[in-house]
Amino acid sequence: MRGGLVASARLLPRPLVRWFLQRRAQLDINENMLGGKKVKIIFVLGGPGSGKGTQCSNIVEHFGFIHLSAGELLRAEINSGSENGTMIDTIIKEGKIVPSEITIKLLQEAIIKGGNDKYIIDGFPRNEENRAVFESVINISPEFVLFFDCSEEEMERRLLGRNQGRSDDNIETIRKRFKVFVESSLPVIEYYESKGMVKKIDATKPAPEVFEDDGKRMKFTNGIT
Repeated sequence: MRGGLVASARLLPRPLVRWFLQRRAQLDINENMLGGKKVKIIFVLGGPGSGKGTQCSNIVEHFGFIHLSAGELLRAEINSGSENGTMIDTIIKEGKIVPSEITIKLLQEAIIKGGNDKYIIDGFPRNEENRAVFESVINISPEFVLFFDCSEEEMERRLLGRNQGRSDDNIETIRKRFKVFVESSLPVIEYYESKGMVKKIDATKPAPEVFEDDGKRMKFTNGIT
């Protein structure tokens, strides 16, 4: 497995290769890549502005999960001021998807350090490569996928109105992100839907109503709560 990871890393730009290999060397872990830790994972997917972050906070409060946001982990790396953070920032500003190896390493480290056995991962997998690499490297499949379904018009309205000072909250980048979601993330949802693993949420409703639907799906899923 280590050889396969190193081979994958060779495909990345040189600074990211160095970062990837350094992170890999820092962790003395077994074959499941989580140090033997047994966890249950739920993927949370939806377009930018669909309300995933808000609903994940509700799930944490009511169901005892740890919330991991792929986007927040990447932004933390950007804010660290590292060379790789700068490179990740450029990729995000262009509306592109960060290489799978980078995002998965950040998620892996967060799960290993977390003090829980239940995790919701928000905004991941972003594409089929993310999905395949995560399941292969981490050696875990999600219990199910929560899909927050929302129209582009509503998501655009929310993103332009949230005023969080994020560099990717501008109309040009927002529309690029919508395009990436449709082209890259919807196939992931379709993959899990074919396996009966998707729980679809109407995310156009007000947040309290969305959580009511969300909560019902969580409560009636055996072995999760």
